[in-house]
Amino acid sequence: MTTNSMHIRLNDQPLEVANNITAEQLLNQLNQHQPGTALAVNQVIIPRLDWEKHQLHAGDNILLFQAIAGG
Repeated sequence: MTTNSMHIRLNDQPLEVANNITAEQLLNQLNQHQPGTALAVNQVIIPRLDWEKHQLHAGDNILLFQAIAGG
């Protein structure tokens, strides 16, 4: 039996997404692809230039946050 979806965690919330989805596709689906957005997968920051090729996997724990400059 083949399934077309998988389960991940986004900001500690369970989420069902399509198989073979990239980080960039996920952010576009969630309307979260904005300037200043930072992304970590399994506690590893993924550089913005790698989002379009970074493949997500079942069970991934994704943190999405706004980078804040200041002091």
